[in-house]
Amino acid sequence: MQKEKLQLLTEQLIKYTDQADDIYEGVRLEGKEKDFFSEVKPFADQVRTVCIEWETGMKEWMKETEFRHLFPEQIEQTAHNLSDVAVQAFFPKTSYKRFKSHVQSIEFILNNVKMEIDRILS
Repeated sequence: MQKEKLQLLTEQLIKYTDQADDIYEGVRLEGKEKDFFSEVKPFADQVRTVCIEWETGMKEWMKETEFRHLFPEQIEQTAHNLSDVAVQAFFPKTSYKRFKSHVQSIEFILNNVKMEIDRILS
């Protein structure tokens, strides 16, 4: 997979993370869940598809290139966590602390990936 494609996928995942966080804040404010089939599933499926493509591409690239502070397990965990967050965001009963902690760790890894890709490509 092209490195530039992974760069774009990483940026897309950062946007999805922000979007999920915004959705969660809105849902908590309203206090009611969104419709599963019309809102939750389409967003979660979209995020999951990009996560799978990104995870596969990153793990392939990591076999041939040394990343300074990143490991394949972190890539796997981030893809998994973001897929979970994409669903949990729509439910106001989701634990605030746990949700925010996941978002924070996802953002941390994605921003590290973005910096590493920028460093490697420059």
